[in-house]
Amino acid sequence: MSKQQFESNVKPIPYAQSCVYAKLADLNNLAVIKERFNDPSVRAMMSGQVPEDKLNQLNERIQEMTFDTDSVSCNISPLGEVSLRIIEREEPKCIKFETVNSPIHLNLWIQLLPTSETACKMKLTVGADLNPFIKGMVAKPLKEGVEKLADMLAMIPYGA
Repeated sequence: MSKQQFESNVKPIPYAQSCVYAKLADLNNLAVIKERFNDPSVRAMMSGQVPEDKLNQLNERIQEMTFDTDSVSCNISPLGEVSLRIIEREEPKCIKFETVNSPIHLNLWIQLLPTSETACKMKLTVGADLNPFIKGMVAKPLKEGVEKLADMLAMIPYGA
């Protein structure tokens, strides 16, 4: 097996690094994602960017997510049910996760860097132990998933 890395693009976030870190360091706070997807104005805004069928699929997956302080669980195709647990917090710049329930061992890093006193930027990195056969099946979905997760995290209202 070889370690593969998948990185998101850098995402600007119009909130202070400390606010973003505080919200992401307690995963109970991410339940706001479910609420935002039920908001008609958010759905309308996203419908211009995402096809309706994809938006409905994303909403179904988000509604199935479960959260507690240190972990989040969701169903990720083609991996199935995956749970991520926080293994390290480096305030205010990094939160590290690892899979608990997954056929593939994954690590996830959320990196935050300040761009001003009231804004920051974020990058997600996933490290996965993949054999060549599995890599061919999951590399593209993992890369796309990292980018979608970064987009979703960048849209959270961290000041609320």
